[in-house]
Amino acid sequence: MTTGAVLATGALTAVPAQAVTTPTITAKGGYLMNGATGATLFTKSADTKRLTASTTKIMTAKVVLSQSNLNLDTKVTIRKEVSDYIVSKGASSARLIVGDKVTVRQLLYGMMLPSGCDAAMSLADKFGTGTTVKARTANFIGKMNTMAKSLGMTNTHFDSFDGISNGSNYSTPRDLTKLARSAMKSTTFKSVVKTKSYTAKTITKTGATRTMAAWNNTNALLGWNGTLGIKTGSGTEAKYCLVFAATLNGEQVMGAVLTSSSEANRTADVKKLINYGYARI
Repeated sequence: MTTGAVLATGALTAVPAQAVTTPTITAKGGYLMNGATGATLFTKSADTKRLTASTTKIMTAKVVLSQSNLNLDTKVTIRKEVSDYIVSKGASSARLIVGDKVTVRQLLYGMMLPSGCDAAMSLADKFGTGTTVKARTANFIGKMNTMAKSLGMTNTHFDSFDGISNGSNYSTPRDLTKLARSAMKSTTFKSVVKTKSYTAKTITKTGATRTMAAWNNTNALLGWNGTLGIKTGSGTEAKYCLVFAATLNGEQVMGAVLTSSSEANRTADVKKLINYGYARI
């Protein structure tokens, strides 16, 4: 065999990894990692700080699920302050009813599937400390920032429990993917975010059982090519965001896109990244 043939053979073995074309995405920021190893597979302005919209709720869930001696069946009574907040902000809602008792588990579904800001606020109020709703939710947001630091999310700051920014709520595609990788280690979190629809039975003020209207997941990509989650986000300034995870044939990818111009473009971007990730791995 000639030296040229040996070189050619060597080059050929490297072709599969090299031949994968790096995708072009329309989102202003994007990041993709190998979910198993944490290795970077794709970046586009991956460390530029942007609004996160409701992808913020991943951290809300992470903080709740990190509480010591957590009982997911603990009941939380929905406060009037929660209803007032939803009305004042025109926020997305799980349509929780004041006075109903709802379990922590149900609140996680209500927050992560229909993106209920009422569920997020109820969780922040429950797991923050203080003598008022305002104090407790502020304390909880502090816990979110402490968690961000512990996860190495160096370009992230939260000023809300639900992503409705008060002027200083931002992260990056890389940081949100770090958060996703950590959150997906929780079997509860993973079960919640991959659920397409969930019907909660809450307890009313009189002790009766109320069957809520089904909460449907806002993530239309669930089930596509192994997609397991994680959370959509949208807003006037944030545009369209998605933090995602997918597993196929033992190959695991995770990532985020921020500031997509439309829901359709967001979906197209994420599909490209997931396919590219599988091909790279």
